Amino acid sequence: MAEFVKRSRIARPAEDVFGWHARPGALERLTPPWTTLEVVERRGGIRDGDRVTFNLPLGPTHVRWVAEHRDYVEGRQFRDVQIEGPFTRWEHTHRFEPDGPSASYLEDRITYELPLGGIGASLGEPFVRPMLEQMFAYRHATTAQDLAAHAAYAGAPLHVAVSGSTGLVGSALVPFLTTGGHQVARLVRSKAKGDSSAILWNPATGKIDAPALEGMDAVVHLAGETVAGARWNDSVKARILESRTRGTKLLAQTLAGLRQPPKVWVAASAIGFYGDRQDTVLREDSGSGSGFLAEVCRQWEGATKPAEDAGIRVVHLRIGVVLSPAGGALKAMLLPFKLGAGGRLGSGTQYMSWISLDDLIGTILHVLRTDSLSDAVNAVAPHPVTNAEFTRTLGHVLRRPTLLPVPAAAARLAFGEAADEMLLASSRVQPARLQDTHYAFRHAVLEAALRHVLGQPAAR
Repeated sequence: MAEFVKRSRIARPAEDVFGWHARPGALERLTPPWTTLEVVERRGGIRDGDRVTFNLPLGPTHVRWVAEHRDYVEGRQFRDVQIEGPFTRWEHTHRFEPDGPSASYLEDRITYELPLGGIGASLGEPFVRPMLEQMFAYRHATTAQDLAAHAAYAGAPLHVAVSGSTGLVGSALVPFLTTGGHQVARLVRSKAKGDSSAILWNPATGKIDAPALEGMDAVVHLAGETVAGARWNDSVKARILESRTRGTKLLAQTLAGLRQPPKVWVAASAIGFYGDRQDTVLREDSGSGSGFLAEVCRQWEGATKPAEDAGIRVVHLRIGVVLSPAGGALKAMLLPFKLGAGGRLGSGTQYMSWISLDDLIGTILHVLRTDSLSDAVNAVAPHPVTNAEFTRTLGHVLRRPTLLPVPAAAARLAFGEAADEMLLASSRVQPARLQDTHYAFRHAVLEAALRHVLGQPAAR
C-alpha cells in the first residue's frame, strides 16, 4: 500500500477552506487544465454517500471511475473512496486543521494500491507519484489563490447571469464564482434536465427569457464564435461579426427594458480592437486600429449602447491571448512544441499581450466588484512579450528546443488573411485601468503563468 501526502498552510480559517471545497464548482476548480478528466454524473455533494463518476482517459481508451464520499465531519474532513476505477484501492482524505483564528492547514492524504501487485507497483509508481505531486501542487495553489481573491472583495454574494458558459473562459468562470459563494444562472439555448437555474435564449431567433433576468446583480457576456475556427472568407467573416453583435444587441435591448436591470454588465471584447500597432504601447484610451478584427471589436462594443443609455454600468473587457492548455492558442501550440518542432512566427518581433485564464476570471470578479470601472478595460498581464520571447519561454518550460521558425509566408499560406491579423500582428497592450484600481495579478510574468497552467515546476 502506497501513501501520498500534500500539506499546505492557507491564510484563511479552516471553515472558509472547507466551505470552498463544499460548494458547487470545487471539483472543476481543482481539476488541472492539462488533464482531460470528465465528470459524467454527480449525486449530491461531499456528504456521506454522495457520489461522482468520472470518465478517465487512459492511453487509447477510457476508464470509468466512481468515487463515494464518506467520513464527513463538518468543517474538518471528508473522504473519497474508489468504488470502481483504475486502482485496486484508492482512499483520499481531505483534512482542514485550524492554525489560529485566521489560518489553517489543508492536507490531502491518499492511500492507494496499483493493480497487478508488486509488478504493477514497480511499473506504475514511477508515473503515479510524479502525477500526484504535479496535480496537488496545482490544487493547493489554486485553492489558496481563489480564497485570497474572494476575500479581497467584500459584499453580499452576487447573482450573476453568464453567457458562453461552456467555452474556455465561461467553464472556468462559473465554478470560480460558485465556490466563492455567488449564484450563477447560465444563458443557454437548451436546458439540461434538472437545470432550473438556466435561462433560455437564442440570439439567432431573437428569443430570450427576459423575466428570468429581472433582479440579476450582474451579467457576464462571453458568447461568440471563435475567430480561429475556419479559414477566413466573406461568409466566415460575416458569421464571426454576426455572432458577436447579434447576441450583444439582444442582451443590450433586453437588459435596458427590465424593471430591475443589473447594476453591471461585463461584455467581452478583444485587444484586436487596437489592430497591428508594432511596438506602440497601447492603453484603454488608445484609438482603434484598422483591419477586420478591429472593425469587429468596434461593432461588438457599440452593440451595448442601449444598456449604457439605460444607465447600466457596462465594461468592455478587451481580452488578450488567454493561456490555458484546455483551449485557445496555447492548446494549439503544445503538440508541436512538445515534439521539438516549435519556433517563432515570422520575424518574432511582434508583441503578444497575454493573460492567464485564472487572471482573466479574477479580472472579471474585480470588474464586477469595482464600481469605478466602466467602458474599456484591458484584460492582459502587465508584461507583454514578443513572439520570439514567448517561444523561448514556452520551450524552456517544456524543456524542448525551439529551432524551427515558421516564415511569415508559410503562415499566410496556411491561414490566409487571418495570419496577418492573428499571428503576425503586434499589440503591446497595458492593463492600465486594472493597475490603477489595484488588481492583484496571480501571474504577472509569463514563465510563472506557463508553469502554473502546464503543471511544470521551476527547475531546482
